[in-house]
Amino acid sequence: MQNQQANLSWRSSDGAGDVPVSERFDDPYFSLDNGLEETRHVFLAGNDLPARFEGGFRIAELGFGTGLNMLTAALAWQMAGVPGTLHLISFEAYPMDASEMRRALAAFPELGSLRDILVTAWSQGGPIALSETVRLEVIIGDARETLPAWRGMADAWFLDGFSPAKNPELWGADLMGQVHAHTAPGGTAATYTAAGFVRRGLSDAGFDVERTPGFGRKRHMTRARRRT
Repeated sequence: MQNQQANLSWRSSDGAGDVPVSERFDDPYFSLDNGLEETRHVFLAGNDLPARFEGGFRIAELGFGTGLNMLTAALAWQMAGVPGTLHLISFEAYPMDASEMRRALAAFPELGSLRDILVTAWSQGGPIALSETVRLEVIIGDARETLPAWRGMADAWFLDGFSPAKNPELWGADLMGQVHAHTAPGGTAATYTAAGFVRRGLSDAGFDVERTPGFGRKRHMTRARRRT
C-alpha cells in the first residue's frame, strides 16, 4: 500500500475546539463532547490504567490519528510516577501533517509540553522521545500489512480505528487475530465501539470480551482480556 495523507475537514465544537473529521471515512477523530475525557474513559480505564503501569509497560494502538490517545497515556504515566520506561507503538495508514495535528491538539492544554514535543518531532519521522521515560513509535501503513510484520508485543491495546461501519478493514477477524498474537499473556484491549462483529472477532481470536458503559453519546464500549 502506498502511504497516503489524511484528508480532513474541521468541525467547531464548544467542548472540543476545532475537531478534525476524516473526509475518507466521514467520522471525527475524537469525541465532540470531550476527546481527552473520552480517551481516559475508554482507553485508560478500559485497560485498567494507570493501575497496571510498571517499568517497561507497552501500549499499542490501531489508529494514531491526532496522537491524543498516546499523549494522554504519556501524561498518565508521568502523573503516576512509575519508574522505568513506557513504550508506545501506534499503527496509522493516513497520517496528518504537523500543522493539522497542532490545530487538533490545541483544544487540550492539559497535555502541555508533551503536545508540543510531539508536534515538533512529528514531521521528522522515526521514534519520538516524548520525555526521558516515554518512547513513541508510529508505524505508517495499512495495519493489515504492518501489524503482522511487527515483532513486538503489547500489554494493552487501544483499538481506535474509525467507525466499524465506515472503516471495516481495521476491525476484521484477521486483524483481531493479529492483535491477539501481539498481546502479552494477561494483556488487554479496549475500544469505544460495541459493534457485534468486533466483539465476536475479539472473542474468536482468544479474548474474554465485556460490554461496558461508553462515553458521552455512546451507550456502550468494549473491554477485552487475553484468555489464551
